[in-house]
Amino acid sequence: MLAKSARLTESGDFARATKSGIRYSSTNFVGYLYLTDTDQPARAGLIISKAVGSSVARHRLARKIRHCIFGHYASLPTGGLLVIRGLNKSADADCKEEISTVIANLIRKAKDRAEMK
Repeated sequence: MLAKSARLTESGDFARATKSGIRYSSTNFVGYLYLTDTDQPARAGLIISKAVGSSVARHRLARKIRHCIFGHYASLPTGGLLVIRGLNKSADADCKEEISTVIANLIRKAKDRAEMK
């Protein structure tokens, strides 16, 4: 479980990450990573579509995704805002492998952009 200080809770942060952040898509998930210049720890949030299924299915998926994010949280850049969006058929997906791939590719893209500057 992510600590309270590690969670995205404000709609402005979600909007910044999804509109201006680095994006990586897989079959069932879309990941966004927005880099800030602050020294605060990285924060993460979830967006789960109602098309995923019932409330029970969405909450089950959210728990799986949070568990996957927890394993990669230490590798997120300082000040980063990570958002994972669960798409329509993601309730039956292999979350662990797919989320790991999404996060790894977002971090790789962020490092590539930092090296270009």
